[in-house]
Amino acid sequence: MGQVWNEAGERVPVTWIKADPCKVTQVKTDEKDGYSAVQIGCGEKKRLIKPLAGHLKDLPKFRYLKEFRVSDPENFERGKEIKVSIFEPGDKVAVAGTSKGRGFAGVVKRHGFHGSPASHGHKDQLRMPGSIGATDPAHVFKGTKMGGQMGAERVMVKNLEIVQVDEKENRLAIKGAVPGARNSLVEIIAQ
Repeated sequence: MGQVWNEAGERVPVTWIKADPCKVTQVKTDEKDGYSAVQIGCGEKKRLIKPLAGHLKDLPKFRYLKEFRVSDPENFERGKEIKVSIFEPGDKVAVAGTSKGRGFAGVVKRHGFHGSPASHGHKDQLRMPGSIGATDPAHVFKGTKMGGQMGAERVMVKNLEIVQVDEKENRLAIKGAVPGARNSLVEIIAQ
């Protein structure tokens, strides 16, 4: 993350995202495939498996391929390049990515439980969940808040504003924080 100053002289917290040009690798239509979508490729790879090499025959060797549903596939054609210039400052976007994985987390970290008092007979109970249900049903109900895997899941943040577009460096400055660790892959979806 970083910061920029707007015209009013106010400091705006931003996340800088490097958005290299992507290329359309496949266009799917209702008539041929049963739904409308566009497949986009980005990143570079040294070698591809043969089926993928055939799929990307006259295109570069892309590391990442992602499909997006679209309502009008006629606007896209195979090999068309998509750059950061499609965005303008002030545009609202949604950013989706994989959140940081935090491994197996207890109930205090994962769900914000307060824990037990630290005195009066609570020996090793400080960060324990406490009671997890009644005796009568004789099972734990689904959805009970307990310790477990935290993070490493798809998260989407909506209504983020684009503050700057740097076409020379292929970078976007998006107001606020976006999901994921540094150097992770994110999707920027226009709203």
